Amino acid sequence: MPQDAQPENIITALLAGDRRALARAITIVENGPAGGGGSAGTGTIGASDILRETYKLTGRSYILGVTGPPGAGKSTLVDTFAKLLRAQGKTVGIVAVDPSSPFTGGAILGDRIRMNSIGTDPGIFIRSLATRGHLGGLSRAASDVVKVLDASGKDVIIVETVGVGQAEVEIAGLAHTTIVVVVPGMGDDVQAIKAGILEIGDVFVVNKADREGADRAVMELDVMLDLANRQGWRPPIVKTIANTGENVAAVVEAVERHRRHITDSGALERRRMTQGENEIRELVGRFAAARILAGAEESGDFAALAQRVATRGLDPYSAAEEILAKHGEAAGGQRNDGRE
Repeated sequence: MPQDAQPENIITALLAGDRRALARAITIVENGPAGGGGSAGTGTIGASDILRETYKLTGRSYILGVTGPPGAGKSTLVDTFAKLLRAQGKTVGIVAVDPSSPFTGGAILGDRIRMNSIGTDPGIFIRSLATRGHLGGLSRAASDVVKVLDASGKDVIIVETVGVGQAEVEIAGLAHTTIVVVVPGMGDDVQAIKAGILEIGDVFVVNKADREGADRAVMELDVMLDLANRQGWRPPIVKTIANTGENVAAVVEAVERHRRHITDSGALERRRMTQGENEIRELVGRFAAARILAGAEESGDFAALAQRVATRGLDPYSAAEEILAKHGEAAGGQRNDGRE
């Protein structure tokens, strides 16, 4: 095994700011199960090794989510936003969630191509992630990748969702501030966001404001925010032309105001508490399901029950209850990472 493949070397280099180690660590976390460690006694490193060893150093980055429909100019806005943060001396991590390739399952990399102008800045690290069929605008590994970037010392981490529309609400569970980007002329699409994305936006951006209808889009958003009757924080609406950089500084200022608001009000700590609770629940469910199903498959019960369900001799709900009753308790004493 190459010397730099040893777990302690990757983690040490990652924490020292080594970009190559950061890229390798993210690849391991993205591709590996978030509860599976390396093989016992082999010296290989797994996703859980990295996440466990670096977790105590997370919580220092400010996480910014950028969401909105396709074609709104999210990547261009992120590109300009990152340049302004760098001008303030801040380091930036960018997680761009792209659609999956139907052939390889990997990211199509459209967002990363659009951010090419900042790709050579040593203070900016960009990583594209494929959704791999996961709904909600993020990839399943996005939260863990954010943790790795956080541990590496990035001041701000920007997560850009894939741009699938109303379903992109998962970002609110990950980001401290969520920017929703829309464009003039969306028509019914602007009305549709009130049923989903409207509730998660902390800052709204009407991009491509040189187009006809920009003022109307602002007015419609303003009315919808009035109807939403949100307490505590009134999301600002900022008009921008991201491809020229016009007024993007006002978005940076709006994000800073929101950061101060949630910090001073205690909302940031409450968000972190909620995030921690949700993450534990998700991992417990994921680990328990993996262990229970592994036991059922090893015993042959799973295949037998699946056959009965397929022939309508048993319903899937009863099949699931039978697996839980028979294998749930047995799975309780097993570790998910292969270690005793």
